[in-house]
Amino acid sequence: MRQAVDPVASPSAYQELILSYLGDDDPAVVQAATPASVRALIDDAGGILRQRPEPAEWSVLECVGHLVDSELIVSVRYRWIVAEDEPEIAGYDQDLWVSRLRHGQDDPAALVAVFEALRGANLELWSRLPPQDRYRIGRHRERGAESYDLTFRLSAGHDRFHLDQARRAIDAVRRQG
Repeated sequence: MRQAVDPVASPSAYQELILSYLGDDDPAVVQAATPASVRALIDDAGGILRQRPEPAEWSVLECVGHLVDSELIVSVRYRWIVAEDEPEIAGYDQDLWVSRLRHGQDDPAALVAVFEALRGANLELWSRLPPQDRYRIGRHRERGAESYDLTFRLSAGHDRFHLDQARRAIDAVRRQG
């Protein structure tokens, strides 16, 4: 298991970690497969969907809620990067979002519906824009300059990172029970 990295304290290490989950795979293919993986995780978790493996670790449903939050945020980032000239890109505290938005109480079907709609729109944007737009950049407050291409690849690696986290949560809760 790869260790989590603080994205604020070590932005380049965070990028490297997340991109290591993507490897040389096509980020659009990876992202297109994620909704089915999310549905499969929810089905596999069944009655333990909302159980945290440890008090400070996310449940499967909280991981899914975070993927939805992330897709919402990256939707805006993509559009800012493509439409504006070197816009400032805000970060966010994922733990606060999961906690304060109460993702552990969410309706799984509603989360999946929102995720699929956002992901579909983002993949459609990626496929229809000219390749030169992939080199446009935004200025992330914590990580500095990031191109549309890098942001898109990070999103694919991020999917795999949190899908892996959710699988580990299922395994840990089952071992406890």
